Amino acid sequence: MQGLQQIAPRRPGGSGSAAPGAVLHVSRPGSEGVANFVRDLSVQQSAKGERVAIAGPPDSPLASDAADLGIELLPWSAARWPGPGSARELRQLTEIIERFEPDVVHLHSAKAGVIGRLLLRGRRPTVFQPHAWSFEAAGWPVGQLATSWERSAGPWADAIVMVSEGERLTAIEQGIAASLMNVTVPNPVDTRIFRPWTAGDGDGIRRSLGFGDEPIVACFGRLCRQKGQDLLLDAWPLVLGELPNARLLLVGDGPSRPTLEARAIANVHMLGNRGDVAELMRAVQVVALPSRWEGMSLAMLEAMASATPVVANNVGGVSETVGAGAGSVVAVGDGPAMAAALLRRLTDPALAASEGLRGRTIVDQSHTMATVVDALDEVYRSVMAVHQSGPVPHSSPASFGSARPVDD
Repeated sequence: MQGLQQIAPRRPGGSGSAAPGAVLHVSRPGSEGVANFVRDLSVQQSAKGERVAIAGPPDSPLASDAADLGIELLPWSAARWPGPGSARELRQLTEIIERFEPDVVHLHSAKAGVIGRLLLRGRRPTVFQPHAWSFEAAGWPVGQLATSWERSAGPWADAIVMVSEGERLTAIEQGIAASLMNVTVPNPVDTRIFRPWTAGDGDGIRRSLGFGDEPIVACFGRLCRQKGQDLLLDAWPLVLGELPNARLLLVGDGPSRPTLEARAIANVHMLGNRGDVAELMRAVQVVALPSRWEGMSLAMLEAMASATPVVANNVGGVSETVGAGAGSVVAVGDGPAMAAALLRRLTDPALAASEGLRGRTIVDQSHTMATVVDALDEVYRSVMAVHQSGPVPHSSPASFGSARPVDD
């Protein structure tokens, strides 16, 4: 087995540009971060000439987007947790794989990683991408069981793809390794949609929301414990103490919405899910990322691509992106530090502009879709070559027991 390694994305047109064949993406999430990544990746791979399909939930934004974009969606309905329905999920995915006959199966997030690896067990080229480790979301003893599962099930994937250096280091610390290689391929962002603001950008959205020139902070993401909107609300009164007219926009929906609304903190606006996220990114002064854990936040990268500074908790890939000059990094749960960092950028436009431009430069260098697609194609070719050379030995993982990986 090769040691842990990092693959730097190739530039378009490099030796890694040839299409590897037929790719099946498997995803339980049908909306938001993971689903959007799967959708955009599938579109770009298809444009390169690869035969691509998605196994995912049929009644979901992912399914609708796939239909609109000409990507084949093979219905796979999976529950959030392993349980009595897992046998049906295994059968359904077996039928999908037999029908599509992929050269590579790319499993996204925890639940697809469980079902796909149990089913394939190394018999077909398999790539697993956790999009943040499931055990980081769980307390004891579930977290310990999930960690044990990942250690023992790692060899049932040929490659594990991590989206940040932080996620890779966690794999090293926990002894998690695929049979062939662990690699880091940073998350991408569509730099055509998410772009720096120009004069007048955001004015229409501000007026539609009833705002004038008030300073605005926005937080984008599913309303749930992982994304930490509650931590941001803890810090917000400290911001209002210095800037009473500041506004906080929470963009997204999810199970935490009733609890967050019940706090009724001044100048907090719950916008729900919206189709104009790119425009909103350019209409605000700062984007906050108060997450408790991440692999590499897509909302963070979208803000950086929009040349909007970011104030983020030190999780996932934050230190290697925002920490490289695109904003401020604070400790998880440090409300005063979060408030101070937001205030500094709300009251210093020159600093905010400088950090915004630095964020865009980081995205252009390492996080475009084209470079990420080429890097993943390199991974695919590597695992296919190993399988073509002969039988691939894979160890058998220990029993998963009652551990419940947390999906994105």
